[in-house]
Amino acid sequence: MHSYALHGVHGRALPVGTGVKMARPDIEVMVAGGDGDGYSIGAGHFVHAVRRNVDMTYVVMDNRIYGLTKGQASPTSREDFETSTSPEGPKQPPVNPHALALASGATFIAQSFSSDALRHQEIIQEAIEHDGFGFVNVYSPCVTFNDVDTYDYFRDSLVDLKESDHDPTDREDAKDVILDNEKEHQGVIYRDESSVPYHEQHGVDEDMSVIPDGAPESATDLVREFY
Repeated sequence: MHSYALHGVHGRALPVGTGVKMARPDIEVMVAGGDGDGYSIGAGHFVHAVRRNVDMTYVVMDNRIYGLTKGQASPTSREDFETSTSPEGPKQPPVNPHALALASGATFIAQSFSSDALRHQEIIQEAIEHDGFGFVNVYSPCVTFNDVDTYDYFRDSLVDLKESDHDPTDREDAKDVILDNEKEHQGVIYRDESSVPYHEQHGVDEDMSVIPDGAPESATDLVREFY
């Protein structure tokens, strides 16, 4: 199969991306998802892809709502966000994806805003160039079902870390930004410059994408032993 992209199952994009990177460690791998699949049904995959430090870029389009299924509360929805299925709000605190990533051992954490195209491009490029798991959460407002976290809200609220004295290589600085619930941030939050990606740690450097015809002889022998 020759392709520049493929679709996986909802919530399972990261295992697919991991498999591609292990089979072809020479190529750049990018995985795209949303807050609904990435931080709920796919949360377990997120934690393990982060801690393994697989050398790929994970871009999560976070609109704080399940948009495609007509507006249910997502893992990042506000505690009092009213929807048709939660008229009094979900009544539970939203997932903090940056905190989850940092606690899982992330080596690159960033936040961007879909409406700020040039800045978004810069941040994505930094994530791609990072040696290891590059995680970028992207504020992507849903104009249909979320009238709280709007484009205007983010334009008025965002603080660009590039214009502050924030040091992305300082883990404590990153922790302070991540746990600051009073502000919305944009930029690279944390970057571990000593990061060693998973495939290098384990000596995976060959193209394993071509599978020879027929079962390996060792597998055939094993089957014969039991049957």
